[in-house]
Amino acid sequence: MTVWNTSAFGRFARREWGPLFRTVREALVRDRWRAIPMTLGAVCLTSVFQIVQNTSWGFQPVQDLGSVKAVDPLWLALLRTPLSLFVPALDLPVWGELAQILLVFGIAEICVGWWRTLVIGYVATLAGTTYARIGLALGPDHPLGLPVSDRLVNDTGPSAAVVGLAVYVCWRYRAYATGAVVVLVMIGEVLVKNNLAGKEHLAAIAAVMALCAGRATWGRRTRRPLGGPPPRLDTRPE
Repeated sequence: MTVWNTSAFGRFARREWGPLFRTVREALVRDRWRAIPMTLGAVCLTSVFQIVQNTSWGFQPVQDLGSVKAVDPLWLALLRTPLSLFVPALDLPVWGELAQILLVFGIAEICVGWWRTLVIGYVATLAGTTYARIGLALGPDHPLGLPVSDRLVNDTGPSAAVVGLAVYVCWRYRAYATGAVVVLVMIGEVLVKNNLAGKEHLAAIAAVMALCAGRATWGRRTRRPLGGPPPRLDTRPE
C-alpha cells in the first residue's frame, strides 16, 4: 500500500509540478539571479519604501506616491496604483511581503516573462482597488458590499498581485490542483476573516481567471512544450 501511494503521489507531482519545476530550475541553473532582474528590482524597491516610510520624514511622501484608499478620487487612485503594489502594508511584516515577491514574482518572471508578470500583477491589483469602490457603493447589507469604514483603509502591498500571478502561472503550466488550492485558501480567508483584503484577493482571482478564459478562447498558445528551456530576450510563451 505504501509503495502504491508513493508511486501515485509521484505521478501526481510530475504531472502537476513537473513542467513548472523544470522551467524554473533550468532558468536558474543557466542564468542564476540574472533570470529574475525585475523581481530583484521589485524586492529592492519594496525594501526602500519600507525603510523610508518608517523614518520621521518619509512616511507622508511614500503615502503620497503609493497609498490608495477608496475615499481617494478615482484619478488619484489610478495614478498611485502602480507604486502601491510595492509599498508594504502597514499592518503586515515586511519580510513576508518580500518573500512573496521573491518567490511568486520570480517564478512568474521566469515562466511568462517580466512584462507579463507586471501586467498581470497590475490587473489583479487594479481589480481589488476597483472592487473596493464597488463594494462601498453596494453597502454593508449587500453580500458583496463593504462597510463605510473600509473607505479609509490603506490599501497597499503586493498580496493581490501575488494571488493573481499564482493563479495565472498555475493555469499556464496546467497545475490545476494547485491553482484550485490557492482559490480555496482565499475563500477560506474571507470566511474566517471577512475584511477588505480578503475580498480584494477574490476580486483579483476573478479578474485573472477572466483573463485566462479569454486567452484560452482567443489567445495564441505556444507550440513549445511546457517545461522546456525558456527562450532568451523575453520571448517566452504567451
